[in-house]
Amino acid sequence: MTTQALRAPALTVNGELTALGDISVHTTVLDWLRDRGLTGAKEGCAEGECGACSVMVARPGTDSQTEWTAVNACLLPVASLDGQELVTSEGLGSPTELHPVQQEMAVRGGSQCGYCTPGFICSMAAEYYRPGRACGEGDHEHGPNGFDLHALSGNLCRCTGYRPIRDAAYALDTPAENDALAVRGDEAPPAPAATGMVSPEGEFIRPASLSEVLTVLGERDDAVVVAGSTDLGVQVNIFGSRPQLTIAIDRLEELREFSFGADDVRLGAALTLTEIERRLAGRVPLLAEMFPQFASRLIRNGATIGGNLGTGSPIGDTPPPLLALDASLVLASRRGERTVALAEYFTGYRQTLKAPDELIKTIVIPLPLAPMTAFHKIAKRRFDDISSVAIGYAVDVTDGVVREARIGLGGIAATPLRARETEAALVGRPWTEETVRIAAGVMAAEGTPMDDHRASASYRSAMLGQSLLRFYFQGVGA
Repeated sequence: MTTQALRAPALTVNGELTALGDISVHTTVLDWLRDRGLTGAKEGCAEGECGACSVMVARPGTDSQTEWTAVNACLLPVASLDGQELVTSEGLGSPTELHPVQQEMAVRGGSQCGYCTPGFICSMAAEYYRPGRACGEGDHEHGPNGFDLHALSGNLCRCTGYRPIRDAAYALDTPAENDALAVRGDEAPPAPAATGMVSPEGEFIRPASLSEVLTVLGERDDAVVVAGSTDLGVQVNIFGSRPQLTIAIDRLEELREFSFGADDVRLGAALTLTEIERRLAGRVPLLAEMFPQFASRLIRNGATIGGNLGTGSPIGDTPPPLLALDASLVLASRRGERTVALAEYFTGYRQTLKAPDELIKTIVIPLPLAPMTAFHKIAKRRFDDISSVAIGYAVDVTDGVVREARIGLGGIAATPLRARETEAALVGRPWTEETVRIAAGVMAAEGTPMDDHRASASYRSAMLGQSLLRFYFQGVGA
């Protein structure tokens, strides 16, 4: 069972409806654009790490009906944008009438060789149009005009240096009242289009409902689901993966639940990390600490929480804090739904309890939250990097005694895991330096760290113990 397109697949680019044409279903947005002469976006890495391919897509907003969202064009299959609306650097301005972002980059020397500049322009423009950007005092990561430099964390420049780019970002005013892209935010984004495309390399479909997706998954064992494509896109670009059937699930309403109730927080698996970050607005401090350290804004704009958990990777950044938060997953299939604890979900290297015909539907975080939390990520770069070790803490200390402790670990075994022995060394004992030093020794021996290009086994073990001491001495939540 597959979904057939109700019309010829097409995409609105810079205001012009353009047919996708006779293409492979695995063609990326970047390649499709460049084949049509829109060569501003470049391929620098094909992995979503450099941002040279950044473009803006009209997405449902958290603070407006439509939000211009910067994404990596090198990762997304263009078939996933059937019926959608996209703007490239060429669509922002012209040589005779520059867009404000282009103007500031030009006059402040924000471009030299120019290879990365169109990508910077699109990421900067998305932040320029972000609803709620307001003037303030600013700090080392936010301009006095409200510009969040994290918007550019996924864009790399090898020759200009970042100061003139930052200066251009901080010089931007608010959009003019008659700015067409700003006005566009008051209108709804395009509704998801039912898509059915076939090429010699495979088939791509966007079903209209979750039940249809589950039916297909139950009938086809060669199906691969895609949301933000931040993982699958790398597999396609770098490793030559060509799934026979790709199913887009990112706009399914059944997978986009969000609620903050009296007993729990419920996060739909197809919500992007940026959407969750903004909707939670700091109400889950442990996740709020994790979000800025998860890859880059460009990746978080596409990556979904369900996708990060679904890969089963031992180095994903969401499992450690979610393990500490005692989260559970709702898995859905044609057979119904079941709930599994995240601590039991991972069964081996990139292996989970999820059956081939199941999808992660919802992530559930029980309330109330622990009063002391923290997320520590040890990596070679502060942002836009894969962790060597990641740790999530959720500790409850009452009257000086540890009543409850949950610690999630990533990067130190074949799966993310709970630091059970360390938790046992803390619970019921006084929250003192002596207790913590003893527990830190236990924690250094958790998991089965290995040597690889990111870190040695001994370094990982040392970082585990030091992390717990850091958590204690920083007095998190005290």
